[in-house]
Amino acid sequence: MKHIRNFCIIAHIDHGKSTLADRLLEYTKTITQREAQAQLLDDMDLERERGITIKSHAIQMNYLYGGQEYILNLIDTPGHVDFSYEVSRSIAACEGALLIVDASQGIQAQTISNLYLALEQDLHIIPILNKMDLPGAMPEEVKDQIVDLIGCDRDEIIPASGKTGLGIEAILEAVINRVPAPVGDPQAPLQALIFDSVFNSFRGIIAYFKVVNGEIRKNDRVKFVATGKEYIADEVGILKLTPQAKDVVKTGDVGYIISGIKEAREVKVGDTIVLKDKPVEGIQGFEEVKPMVFAGIYPVDTDEFEELREAMHKLQLNDASLVFEPESSAALGFGFRCGFLGMLHMEIIQERLEREFDMTVITTVPNVSYIAHSTKGDPIVVNNPSELPDPSKLDFVEEPYIKANIITKAEFVGPVMSLCIQKRGVIVNQHYLTSDRVELIFEMPMGEIVFDFYDRLKTISKGYASFDYHQIGYKQSDLVKLDIMLNGEHVDALSSLIHRSNSYDFGKKICEKLRELIPRQQFEIAIQASIGAKIIARENVRALRKDVTAKCYGGDISRKRKLLEKQKKGKKRMRQVGNVEIPQSAFMAVLKLD
Repeated sequence: MKHIRNFCIIAHIDHGKSTLADRLLEYTKTITQREAQAQLLDDMDLERERGITIKSHAIQMNYLYGGQEYILNLIDTPGHVDFSYEVSRSIAACEGALLIVDASQGIQAQTISNLYLALEQDLHIIPILNKMDLPGAMPEEVKDQIVDLIGCDRDEIIPASGKTGLGIEAILEAVINRVPAPVGDPQAPLQALIFDSVFNSFRGIIAYFKVVNGEIRKNDRVKFVATGKEYIADEVGILKLTPQAKDVVKTGDVGYIISGIKEAREVKVGDTIVLKDKPVEGIQGFEEVKPMVFAGIYPVDTDEFEELREAMHKLQLNDASLVFEPESSAALGFGFRCGFLGMLHMEIIQERLEREFDMTVITTVPNVSYIAHSTKGDPIVVNNPSELPDPSKLDFVEEPYIKANIITKAEFVGPVMSLCIQKRGVIVNQHYLTSDRVELIFEMPMGEIVFDFYDRLKTISKGYASFDYHQIGYKQSDLVKLDIMLNGEHVDALSSLIHRSNSYDFGKKICEKLRELIPRQQFEIAIQASIGAKIIARENVRALRKDVTAKCYGGDISRKRKLLEKQKKGKKRMRQVGNVEIPQSAFMAVLKLD
């Protein structure tokens, strides 16, 4: 056991984690020249196209050091704030972490938040200065920032480059010398923590685990503590580039188990595997995931509801931070109410449903969950604006607030502040990290950052601002429910909860946008935005009309009038029975109003 090291790589998005992981794999000869390709561990098409890591990937390396062979288990993690749950799970399976900082960009928001995640679990941190080969690298300044942040010695920081392979040997030495070996009792009964799982259509569900105590052998009878189900371990093994079957996986090692599980609901991330004959307590897993953004996902064709349910369960295996429950809508039929960690997460899930499972889906307007207090004093959790109680029974509404950390260059402080204040943010602190970098801390409502906040922040700061947030609880707000009506009928998929000060402006913009997007019908369509019974904005989509008076030429005006009256009655009758189809583009347009 003292020759095993488990470590992960943490960093801000795009600081070169996956490239550095490639170099480590090449240097330890884990992969051959033939298998090598850029971002080797990112095996999803989506990850390659966007150049981001979405899933954590575990892989085992063997390395000879000082005449002794060491086993190194590496987990490459995502850098984007929306996938921080993946990072927290990877950290739970490690004893050490490589903290990578880009030498040309310095410390950014996600670097700090991932570092705190690692420190909470008492991981040993190895600071690495990456991208030293770039002409814009500022090693001395960035070293100062790292020393300020971690409080380490300057000599402990390893200069490296994932591109040229500089410093790779020093990193492997540091991992062996500085990261503690896993602690555990090889003689104790088996306890293994599940930190990830994937679905394989031939073998069922494959669970990845870290053995904390004891050992697991092929054909053992095992029990999953949280679900109470029992299985036979058909195959256990370790994770090389492809899984490698072994007879036994020992204490401190990271491995996988295949036991013919078919049901996605039977494997829970954070569960403990124990032996059936020697049941022991489960290990404390990770904290439950807190979804930040809620949106409805509906199949375009209502017959595909069951297929969508299956697809969602399989996705949930691979992405434990996805939360969903069935719901129905008058406009869209049956679908699911899903909780996501952020807008990028939502976009990725939608893409994966379309690519991996061939499902075409409609996504409704995202919102956050509110707490409504009735006049009787009962709190009601509102995930969907249509669940809001009647205004006469409503006392007040509380909305979730977050603390946002924004790190940006000094020249962009003005625009960033005005953006946050426009989104009802209150500045709590402003702190200069260096003469040119500022950390701004805001308290702002979660609902305001759901739509387009991150995109706009990147635009006004020319891509330099980095953003990270965590929830701080609920606060009372003056919120109203804005309904959209087409010909007097409510479209529940377009309604939203919004602050009273923004409601008139928002209602007017939505109506104008819908007028452009809804195709003209044979009858006139009235688009209205209302708060309760009060209409605050209206637009009309003109009817397509046939010229019924074309055959009347000359003669008395009353003949023309008679024909027009007849047409008017027909249109009125048509309007009573006609219903309006809303195109998918209309649901998405609401997100991009600015």
